[in-house]
Amino acid sequence: MKDAGAWLMCAMLGLPALACAVLASPVLASPAPVSPGPASEEIKPPVISPPDTWLPVQGGSVRIMNKIDETVDLVSLRVGQTLTYQSLTLTLSGCFVRPADLPEDSAAHLTIVDSRPDTPHFDGWMLTREPSLNMLQHPVYDVQLAGCG
Repeated sequence: MKDAGAWLMCAMLGLPALACAVLASPVLASPAPVSPGPASEEIKPPVISPPDTWLPVQGGSVRIMNKIDETVDLVSLRVGQTLTYQSLTLTLSGCFVRPADLPEDSAAHLTIVDSRPDTPHFDGWMLTREPSLNMLQHPVYDVQLAGCG
C-alpha cells in the first residue's frame, strides 16, 4: 500500500496503525525484481547412449561346470586367446559391455571345441544376463559367460 487511499482503506477496515504501516512499507508493497539467469545455467538433457550400443573390452571370464565331478571353475581369457580346460578348447574372439548409462550386460563371441569324438561344439555369442539364449549343449560341461571387462 503506497498512497493515502491505502491508509484510508486500512482505517475503514479497523486495522491498527502499526499493521497499516507495515502493509504500506515499500518492502512489502513492491516485490523485488527477478532477473533471469544467464543462458549458461540452462539445464541440458543427459546424454543417453542408443540402446544397441556395445563397447569392446580386452577380455572376459567364463564359468565352466563339470557335471560329472560337480566342480565349477572361473577362467579368464583375453580377446584372441585360446585356452584348454580339461577336454575343452575355448577361444574368445570378442568381448563387449554396455555403456554405464544402459542396463549392465556383457556379450562374448566364443568358440568351444571338445577333443573327444562325437561331442558337440559351440561357435557363437553368449550373453551374461541371458545365458540360456545361446549355450553349449554338452553332456559333461556347462559353459556360461561370467562377464567381460
